[in-house]
Amino acid sequence: MENNSWTRIIKPKSNPFELNLREIWEYRDLLYILVRRDIVSSYKQTLLGPLWFFVQPILTTIVFTIIFSNIAKINTENVNPTLFYLAGITFWNYYADCLQKTSGTFLANAGIFGKVYFPRIIVPLATILGNLYKFFVQFILLCIAIGVLAIMGKASVNIQWLHALVLLPHVILMIGLLGMASGNIISSLTVKYRDFSFLVAFGTQLLMYCTPVIYPLSYAQNSFFGAFVNINPITPLIEAFRYSMLGSGTFTPLTLLYSSAFCILTFTLSVFLFNRVEKNFVDII
Repeated sequence: MENNSWTRIIKPKSNPFELNLREIWEYRDLLYILVRRDIVSSYKQTLLGPLWFFVQPILTTIVFTIIFSNIAKINTENVNPTLFYLAGITFWNYYADCLQKTSGTFLANAGIFGKVYFPRIIVPLATILGNLYKFFVQFILLCIAIGVLAIMGKASVNIQWLHALVLLPHVILMIGLLGMASGNIISSLTVKYRDFSFLVAFGTQLLMYCTPVIYPLSYAQNSFFGAFVNINPITPLIEAFRYSMLGSGTFTPLTLLYSSAFCILTFTLSVFLFNRVEKNFVDII
């Protein structure tokens, strides 16, 4: 059969850093189906269903408020503790979910990858977009909590509207890229070294304590592990998110630039590893 009779000719990628956006767009219907599948299957056959999107952050916020605010007496920089922890949890959950769910891309989809061709990057991308839906649901919960507590007079919130319009899209994009990149790197390494799959949950929880989720950045800077918190690329992102929503946060344009550069470089590295592994991962698995 002549070459012009084929509808598609699959060739190995000549550039290991190639991210074929045109091909991804051609498979946008598949991307939509995978995103819908991830959202629907998250809480399928559960009693509360999508309400778990609200229950999880609410219960976690209550626990954090009791333990870290009332018992440990951690200062939240004159911000209502409930809003402080809810904002941190909302932002952190998006990164943690992206990391954990994309870290098993190759192992979880080995059967599909070995039978039919489609851009493999669509699978982790669908996970990021599905988690983005969950993030926006919890973001709405945060906005409702801000409005209710402000009306009740239990919280003094200074929303930085200009910063919110500029910073929020940027920090959400960066944390999504970082979550996808981190997951892709671990997924690529897990193909050969299964040990990494066991470290994901523990490593994610450990990283949370090195991120100002349960404490303000100023509190960490006075402790012995302040240096680790400062070099954490998620720190400026979560501080910028809190500043936009609550008017409380410590970040500078320089630290935000450092964090953004780290996210982009990590994503570039993840694309390189992902493209290298996808060539022969079926033979290894």
